[in-house]
Amino acid sequence: MSKWDATLGEELRQLKKEGRYRPLTVWSGGSGTRMELDGRSYIQMSSNNYLGLTDHPALKKAAIDAVDRYGVGSGSVRTITGTLDIHRELELRLAEFKGTEAALVFQSGFTTNQGVLASILGPEDVVISDELNHASIIDGIRLTKAARKIYAHKDMEQLEAVLKESAGFKKRLVVTDGVFSMDGDIAPLPQIVELCEKYDAFVYVDDAHASGVLGKNGKGSTDHFGLHGRVHIQVGTLSKAVGAVGGYVACDQVLKDYLIHKARPFLFSTSQTPAVAATCLAAIEVLKQSGDLIDKLWDNASYFRAKVQELGFDTGASETPIVPVIAGSPADTMTFSDMMREEGIFAQGIVYPTVALDKGRLRFIVTAKHTRGELDETIAALKKCGEKLNLIR
Repeated sequence: MSKWDATLGEELRQLKKEGRYRPLTVWSGGSGTRMELDGRSYIQMSSNNYLGLTDHPALKKAAIDAVDRYGVGSGSVRTITGTLDIHRELELRLAEFKGTEAALVFQSGFTTNQGVLASILGPEDVVISDELNHASIIDGIRLTKAARKIYAHKDMEQLEAVLKESAGFKKRLVVTDGVFSMDGDIAPLPQIVELCEKYDAFVYVDDAHASGVLGKNGKGSTDHFGLHGRVHIQVGTLSKAVGAVGGYVACDQVLKDYLIHKARPFLFSTSQTPAVAATCLAAIEVLKQSGDLIDKLWDNASYFRAKVQELGFDTGASETPIVPVIAGSPADTMTFSDMMREEGIFAQGIVYPTVALDKGRLRFIVTAKHTRGELDETIAALKKCGEKLNLIR
């Protein structure tokens, strides 16, 4: 027995016993509403490809053209020789799209949160975080020496109490997801902004699941609520609805300049490949004309959620294209997921510690590209499996 087997094997065996062990699924072909796994086609209900842009002709052409012009890599970190004109252009277009003075691109949304939070907060500061914020926010906070306070999910009375208690800190930063990734509910951003203005605190919103989903042409939660100029830091992703990969912060120019010199993921990671930057630029242009796509996304989401609720399933607090179907324990959740797969539907089970131990769920993500037939087929499978598991009667 190897040392790794002795030290890590027992933990893996425990995960299997609890029903929380899951091997990687290896798909054939690209992201779409139907994908092939082990020679079988499945309706894909777990992809973040909200608008179906991963195979958009304009994005593919932009990537190919960029490879022809620049090659496949950037050759360096941004601060040496890795800032190409296409990176500068992307940041200018992102800032224009988000309505901010500047934007800075990172390698992922996860590293954006880590880089920004770890750079701007010190021991004289306090960060105040919603209890259901994404893991990248939690990890970013852990990298700081700031005091840390948590408020109950979307509880504005508790947030105000924490703000009052934190009067002695140099900087107070309130951090929230725009759309919460596990429950699909929207942050009460207007109330958060009002409280932060009242108590002289900064507002930080992570729009990973709001980018391309909320706001005009998918500009995000700040635009959705008409709060331009009142949200200090907007983090977004270039994956998910945008269809590529990467993350960015939309902010004031002074913060961008500061992060260029302080944010470690930015300083010590090779910059985006030219093809990725070009793809993101093309995606922004598509988003500017995306009214019909976003309307279809929301029509599909509303239809699917209503039908699932009619069957009697618990969909939690969902109000976006993220529609959780609560199953309960990790073991029950994974059994549910496996049964749905037998019916030709792929819906990944999400269990503890990502969600509470008794709140395991299948997280369905509806896209603009799902047909009504695919949604109906998924609903029929949910009914069949839900009845077998006594989740509905």
